[in-house]
Amino acid sequence: MRPWLRIFLIGFALWLATVLVTASTGNSNLVPTVVLFGSFLVPVTFVVWAHGRDHSPRVTVELLFMAFVVGGVLGVLGASLLESWLIRPSVAMYVLVGLIEEGVKLAALMFVTRRMAVRSAMDGVVLGATVGFGFAAFESAGYAFNALFAADGLSLSQLVETEVLRGILTPVGHGLWTAIAGGALFAAGGRLTGPVLLTYLGVSLLHALWDSMSAIAIAITLVLTGRPWQFELLRIGRVPHVSAWQVHVYTLLNWAGLIVISLVALAWLWTITSSAHRDDEILSQ
Repeated sequence: MRPWLRIFLIGFALWLATVLVTASTGNSNLVPTVVLFGSFLVPVTFVVWAHGRDHSPRVTVELLFMAFVVGGVLGVLGASLLESWLIRPSVAMYVLVGLIEEGVKLAALMFVTRRMAVRSAMDGVVLGATVGFGFAAFESAGYAFNALFAADGLSLSQLVETEVLRGILTPVGHGLWTAIAGGALFAAGGRLTGPVLLTYLGVSLLHALWDSMSAIAIAITLVLTGRPWQFELLRIGRVPHVSAWQVHVYTLLNWAGLIVISLVALAWLWTITSSAHRDDEILSQ
């Protein structure tokens, strides 16, 4: 059995056992274990998988650990500080969040790998993904912790639902975007060249579209199926009731948008890794 699969299966079994014991005993001391296992399992699994696909001697276990923990924590702290003044949801807010979070992750990657004398694009992809997954793990832990608190007390079901959903979406989120940026950065020798800055803007746009997809789906749903009285209520600042059909349209549009964004990002990463492998083959001849 491959190492990444063994890690995932054992980790999932331990997480599931902890959830079941917590639910049956009501022991709140187990909640941190549920939060940590659920938030870190998928990111760690994908880091091990990515490292296994690129056996570069330059990407050591120590460097991976530094990228995941230090890069992830620095990214979360930097993003939290810079985003603290963003209050009202708006188009500008989504764009700024994308620019800030992708910027701090790229800066964290540059900091962690500042002593690497020799680097390749594939090294950048693996280490960029590691920083991104570290960011995702710590961010997911925060979301899971907040989901725990409900109006009537602690809600284990909300915590588990949040962790499952974020676990499913994690592979096509932060890790993927920072892998793209890391590949471009290392292909340029670690310098902030024009192509690197364009890549940064591109992944920031994907990030912004991802975050705003729900709002975009709502807007498109209203344009396609909205009634005059719904627009009138919106105009005076009230939230209108929606039909079951509108909910279905919204759900379809939202998930379709997320799938398209993910496919674009995966195709972009594929072009970077394909180019990197071709360059490695040429150099080895």
